[in-house]
Amino acid sequence: MRILIVEDEMLLAMELESEVEAAGHEVVDVAGDSREAIRLIDAESPDFAFVDIQLIDGPTGIAVGRHLAGRGIPYVFVSGNLKRIPEDFAGALGAIEKPYTVNGLQNALSFIETYVAGEKAGLMPPPSLVISPSALADKTP
Repeated sequence: MRILIVEDEMLLAMELESEVEAAGHEVVDVAGDSREAIRLIDAESPDFAFVDIQLIDGPTGIAVGRHLAGRGIPYVFVSGNLKRIPEDFAGALGAIEKPYTVNGLQNALSFIETYVAGEKAGLMPPPSLVISPSALADKTP
């Protein structure tokens, strides 16, 4: 998968980029604010994105998520405060809470890869990934 990372904390972005690449995926780029994220979404058309809610320009990750959903690009929020996620998850597949473990991230990425590939029947999310209610509804054959 070609993955966009939207994260304003560079150390976390670098760690996530390393894990994504170690799992055999390509990171198309990293954005730290909503304007750059939206530009990259439109320019790169990633297959998937990890999106932090709180970016350099404020809690704009939700708007980035809605832009991704509008383009039909699946994504998950990566946030230290999952209570900030709207009830409808802004179209996200789910969320990963910070701080996350490398093992938790790898398990979530494996689930995401399978889910995005369309293999949803019987797929169970790992504990590290909170799934949105609409994603669970989509799993039903």
